[in-house]
Amino acid sequence: MYSVAFHGRSLIDASPIQVDLEGARPLGADMKIVASTPSSADETYKLIAGRASTVRNHYKALAMDLEENSGTRRKLRVEARAYDDGVAFRYIVPEQPAIREFRMTGEETEFRIAKDGTAYALELPDSRTMYESEYLKLPVSAFASPGGTLGTRLIGLPTLIDVPGAGWLAITEADMRGNAAIYLINPGQPGRSRLKAKVAPSSQDPDVAVIGPLPHHSPWRTILVADQPVRILESNLITSLNPPSAIADTSWIHPGKSSWDWWSGSLDPEGKPAFTTENMKTYVDFSAKSGFEYMLVDAGWSAQGDITKMNGRVDIPELVRYAAPKNVKVWIWCHWTGIDAQLNEAFPVYEKWGVAGVKIDFMSRDDQSMIEFYYRVAETAARYHLMVDFHGATKPTGMERTWPNVMGYEAVLGMEQSKWGMRDNPDNHTNLAFTRMLAGMMDYTPGGFENVTRADFVGRNAKPMVMGTRAHQLAMYAIYEAPFQMVSDYPHAYEDQPAFEFIKAAPATWDETRGINGVPGEYVTIARRHGNTWFLGSMTNWSPRQIEIPLAFLGSGRYTAEIYADATDADKYPKNTSVRKQTVDRNTTLRADLAPGGGLAVRFVPVQ
Repeated sequence: MYSVAFHGRSLIDASPIQVDLEGARPLGADMKIVASTPSSADETYKLIAGRASTVRNHYKALAMDLEENSGTRRKLRVEARAYDDGVAFRYIVPEQPAIREFRMTGEETEFRIAKDGTAYALELPDSRTMYESEYLKLPVSAFASPGGTLGTRLIGLPTLIDVPGAGWLAITEADMRGNAAIYLINPGQPGRSRLKAKVAPSSQDPDVAVIGPLPHHSPWRTILVADQPVRILESNLITSLNPPSAIADTSWIHPGKSSWDWWSGSLDPEGKPAFTTENMKTYVDFSAKSGFEYMLVDAGWSAQGDITKMNGRVDIPELVRYAAPKNVKVWIWCHWTGIDAQLNEAFPVYEKWGVAGVKIDFMSRDDQSMIEFYYRVAETAARYHLMVDFHGATKPTGMERTWPNVMGYEAVLGMEQSKWGMRDNPDNHTNLAFTRMLAGMMDYTPGGFENVTRADFVGRNAKPMVMGTRAHQLAMYAIYEAPFQMVSDYPHAYEDQPAFEFIKAAPATWDETRGINGVPGEYVTIARRHGNTWFLGSMTNWSPRQIEIPLAFLGSGRYTAEIYADATDADKYPKNTSVRKQTVDRNTTLRADLAPGGGLAVRFVPVQ
């Protein structure tokens, strides 16, 4: 059993840990402690991309060696770590005569929430999805399976929970290699605020979830903790639980912003769809003019059944040659099945072409074989100096520390949904910062400049609309963490638009992150530092609100604040943005009036 307390108050009551093995008794019951080894660490490490560039990895740890009291006296090792901002534990099944091979049918890890708190949970139909749905705000007990049956309401990670009077926690996992992802279920009685891990079943053998040699370690079961939900956004615990970088020379890995043809409908300068080499060159020109590092060519360039060849629509090597003297590099899209079939053939070809990275799409599951696909792709891509963006993906689990060429995960109900309906809206935007983004990098794809009210919104495939104000979209470039960050609209949408200056200035990775204020699903304010310049974003849901933002995060001295705010008529005309400058320091409090679906974006530049 384990339990979690925060400032002396229980967050998780005593909860069992148990491993179910094929053809054997569960491993974890009727055991004794034969050795207990405490330890601690206090070190720093570097991240190329993320919410901080230098991370302090500071924890106390305990390793317990366990042995069954009877029978073949099988052995189990449990490791736990306590940080200031969370806890993590995992089990290790060591080499032993009684177990020849690790064959796990399930995991009985539970999370018995101390009170029936409020969960912000991603309910999914099964474990064959892309984590693209709304987060539901409900008591934990509301997810109880009818009649106590298992598996009828499946919750994806991360899951945020408000435990009244005790604090906030978020459940997720880290360091996944050799394993399958878990989901959560509420099996009902006893204890209706009881959540239980459910391992993603194998696509090859649904009766055995994870197979491998011994010793075998599970992922870290990770519980992020804070007194306010916005403080969880500062945590780097998930990357800290992963192994150090496996890439010796990372000089070729660079976060950056990218123009992108797909979201707008591959529009040309006249506003007509044109998936051609010449039109892709206009996107390259736009990136060069805007100071963006990349241009992404989405689906449609490769030959049917062979991703090492082109189909004649867009000439990738020619586009790379065109982009090179403009200091722009090119990414390309691939379906995961093509990568899986031609991984070792395609990546050398892409390196020869001069491609910078590959966006890989539609994995749509995270069982053991698919988790191994992620690692195999990252490792092979590194060999050929390719960065990777996983779309149609599972949630991030910190592998970007080990493989820093991993630049993104989708696993989010993102702006692409605006092409088809109203699911992506300010209510969703303000929820994502406190839920999906807790796990790390999030390829939401912001930057829509066809800003409309809810009443005027119409879903359309070409030249899509987005709900909420333009300042709301700008704020995403400070709030949403994406080392490979899209500027999603077509180039003409940004011409002669003063608000575009904030997007041009915003970096794609950060040295420091501060959660300022917010309530999940209502509003959020985050400040991030890049070098000696700070960027701040604030967004509200459909409720207009006045907020105060203390600037205590700033360094000493004065700053010029470049403020992009909702205009006074933004509730009716959401494109209208007020742009002004103000001298501020760390004692200043900014006051902002956010329109319905509104936002605020600020760049703070030190006064010389």
